[in-house]
Amino acid sequence: MSARTAQLLLVLALFAAAHGAVTGCGSEQGSGRGAQARTPGHSPMAEARARQVADAWDGSEAARAWRKGYYPIGEVVQLPEDAFHDAADKLAFGNQNFALRGQLPAAPRKNGRVKWESGGSLTLPLMEARQAYEAVARGGNDGPHLTVTGAKLGEMTLDTSRGPATVPAWLFTLDGYGTPLKRAAVRPLKPSTPPVEPVAEGPSDTLQPLSQLVGTARDGRSVTVIADHGACDDGPAVAVLETDGSVVLSASVVGANEGPCTKQLLHEKVTVKLDRPLGDRILLDAFTGRPVPYGGPGLRA
Repeated sequence: MSARTAQLLLVLALFAAAHGAVTGCGSEQGSGRGAQARTPGHSPMAEARARQVADAWDGSEAARAWRKGYYPIGEVVQLPEDAFHDAADKLAFGNQNFALRGQLPAAPRKNGRVKWESGGSLTLPLMEARQAYEAVARGGNDGPHLTVTGAKLGEMTLDTSRGPATVPAWLFTLDGYGTPLKRAAVRPLKPSTPPVEPVAEGPSDTLQPLSQLVGTARDGRSVTVIADHGACDDGPAVAVLETDGSVVLSASVVGANEGPCTKQLLHEKVTVKLDRPLGDRILLDAFTGRPVPYGGPGLRA
């Protein structure tokens, strides 16, 4: 064999090995960085844990209670149609900086009704306008602020674990805006005790807790979650196990580097595609064994 032939064979072998490494990585999902998310298939331990969580929830009393309750998976705070007028107003909302000019009304009744698009309703206690305002206006710095000049009780539509619903809402008038800022006026029910315990050990490269759910695609075929990772790794990965009754997400960190590293906790949006729409299936975190909590920008439902 000539030296040139031997070199060619070596190059082809290396190419084949690299190609196999790439195609063996599993499905790819979109991430908050705009790059392809690192989403390998389940490790044996993570897959076993995801199956344990799915089996515990499917058909459980906790799952039945979840499907009968009010649990938002969409924004409980909705912006005015013409928001925002400028960067200062956008910054004020992000920092939850509000100023109140005038008095807020009392709730006209004790209870309000949540009505689902698919049928069914639920009566829940109404939150006072002051409580709703304080849930939004948590900032307190000297930067830009939005001014609330009044409020009235109305309605808003948002996504829930049972599909779209019309819920009572406080409609806050903002100085300079033609449409109100809406805040749901009923609180989610307290979830039932989960039928499975959290992972006994702390977070590891194999399994990490998810931070929160931040959105569901309009067609229900993908969900976007926030996953945590460190400063010395390649970022988070989220694998998915789908059953008829649940969707279990398993978060992990990939490419962790050995050696000294700063103790930084970074957050990244990861969009996970589903084989079929989420529907009324329960979105679960494999690490905690609980439904993934929903939370918009600084606003956890």
